[in-house]
Amino acid sequence: MPSRKVSVLVVDDDVRILRMMRRILELEGYQTFIASNGEAALSALDEQSPDLLLLDIMMPDMDGYDVCRRIREFSQLPIIMVTAKGNDEEKIEGLDAGADDYVTKPFSSTELAARVRAVLRRTKFRDDNSEPTFLSNDLVIDFAHHRVTLHDEEVNLTATEHSLLSYLTHNAGRVVTPDQILEKVWGEEYIGEYHLLRVNIARLRQKLGDDPKKPRFIATKIGIGYIFLKHP
Repeated sequence: MPSRKVSVLVVDDDVRILRMMRRILELEGYQTFIASNGEAALSALDEQSPDLLLLDIMMPDMDGYDVCRRIREFSQLPIIMVTAKGNDEEKIEGLDAGADDYVTKPFSSTELAARVRAVLRRTKFRDDNSEPTFLSNDLVIDFAHHRVTLHDEEVNLTATEHSLLSYLTHNAGRVVTPDQILEKVWGEEYIGEYHLLRVNIARLRQKLGDDPKKPRFIATKIGIGYIFLKHP
C-alpha cells in the first residue's frame, strides 16, 4: 500500500501566487491544498489536517500574523510565513507570532522547496541521545515520546523549539556557538541567520519561564554563544 503523501496548505489572496506555489510543491511530490484568506485557512486546517502551512502575511480582514496566533492557540503545526517586504522587523514579528520559518517574495522554486524540506526535517527530528530522558530541576524531557514537562505540566513546543531544546540539552554544560546551533537545528543553509535563532531562544525561554538575566536553564555567553546550565 503506497505511503501517504506529505500535505501542505498554501494560503495567499493572490491567485497567481497560489497557483505558482501549488505547482512548485506538487512537482516536489507534496499533496497541496489552497486557501485565499485567513478564515478559509482555519476551516481547511480542520478539513484537511495538513502537515505544514505556507502562510502569506499581507491578506485582507485577517492577516497572516493573526492567523498564526489563532493556530498557535490549539496547534503546533509547522508554519512558514511568506513575506513580501523581507525586512527583519516583519520576519521577527512572524516568528514572534509562532511561525517556524519564513520565505521572502520573490523566491525561486528551489528556495521554496528547500525551506519546506528544512521545516519538515525538524518535525521528524529524532533525538540521538543515549539517555531516554533529561532532567534539570523540575524540567523533564522525554526524548522517546517528544514530550517536555515543567512543574509536572506539559510544555507545548513547536518542532523547531523542541529540536533547539534537544540540541542544547545534549550539549548541557558546554557553550555552543550560534552557527553550530543553526547548522544542527535548521541546516547549514541557515548559518548566519542570527535573528532566527534569537527569536527562537527568546520564545523557548518564555515557555520555560526562564529569565535571561537570572537563567535557570539557558544562559547567554556574550560574544560566544549559549549554554544549557547543568544542575545536580
